[in-house]
Amino acid sequence: MTDWPFNDAANTAVLSTKKVIEGGDWIQSVYRDSDDGMWQFHGVQDGGPGEEDARVVSLGLIFKKDPSLASLCDLPLGWCAWRGEPGENWVRGPIDNSE
Repeated sequence: MTDWPFNDAANTAVLSTKKVIEGGDWIQSVYRDSDDGMWQFHGVQDGGPGEEDARVVSLGLIFKKDPSLASLCDLPLGWCAWRGEPGENWVRGPIDNSE
């Protein structure tokens, strides 16, 4: 893959949901776990997906679905990003672990 923006390889396993991968939902929020750096990509329709909705896919597949994710390639561990609509700029902030 040319112009790969991430430090992680394209075949890095990431978490997403059935609706994003199989159902055509767009990615609304991205999380970068603070403990292991795992990427998570959630859609607007997810609303707290259960384990049955979780999908493990490659970072490359997610990037192909939404190239705007390149702007998040430097998202720090323990941070998240979100947007209100596809095409909007991503907003970043630390994950609130106080809940």
